[in-house]
Amino acid sequence: MQCTLCPVACGADRTKRAGRCGTQGLTVAKYYLHPYEEPPVSFRNGSGTVFFGGCALKCVFCQNYELSRAERGKKITPRELADIFRELEEAGAENINLVTPDHVSDLVAEALAIYKPAIPAVYNSSGYAKKEAIERIAPFIDIWLPDLKFFSPDISERYTGRRDYFQYASEAVAVMVQTPVAYREDGKMLTGAIVRHLVMPACTTDSLRVLDFLKETLPEPVPLSLMRQYTPMGNVAEFPELKRRVTAREYRRVLDYALSLGFSRIFTQEKDCAEESFIPKWDW
Repeated sequence: MQCTLCPVACGADRTKRAGRCGTQGLTVAKYYLHPYEEPPVSFRNGSGTVFFGGCALKCVFCQNYELSRAERGKKITPRELADIFRELEEAGAENINLVTPDHVSDLVAEALAIYKPAIPAVYNSSGYAKKEAIERIAPFIDIWLPDLKFFSPDISERYTGRRDYFQYASEAVAVMVQTPVAYREDGKMLTGAIVRHLVMPACTTDSLRVLDFLKETLPEPVPLSLMRQYTPMGNVAEFPELKRRVTAREYRRVLDYALSLGFSRIFTQEKDCAEESFIPKWDW
């Protein structure tokens, strides 16, 4: 069977070999209660986060580089993944947080069909996904946390090898943000979407174009999360502009523009978020 699940559509028979994503089936490198998502997601006890191995996008600056290149991770079945959901739920997780699931969304849906926890399911995506794949898994998902990384095809090609990032991510995000936003009385997020954008060195003009698109696309009251956590990691040796953190001036430019566009709710990050200490240590 030729795999066409993600936008790369590499055509690999993933019952026999890995695809562009680096995986054949499900691999997990860590699952735990993660305290560092947006406040209404991590909330009090932490988000029950499951880190999947592999990724079709392969950003050169990936903070989870070993994981995205499928160098880490334990092979599991959908039934074992369903058991992980149950374990996290019993540990007090505020939700089940599926990190980088796009290349295994069919298997994640299978696991959620086996056991759908009573807490929200969170789809934590790079944004590089097919609209059709998002629509198929949508019945199982309560909260969407998509990235919208780039507007420019030149920039996305430089950093991911994919000129079509915005083409696919913009369509996927437009589907995700249709889920109505709802919070519990105490502020915990129950349904909806938070759209993330990582501010990167020397890319603020592209960030403004991303914000223009989101302002036209996001229905109120979908929040925007402007991330300042870029840390020089991964394989940035050939990209001198990526060997530094984002400056206060760069981040302020993007934040001020978002405010000028009238975004009603914005999550922001402080300078100290750009530290390696916030990156998980893998178990497998």
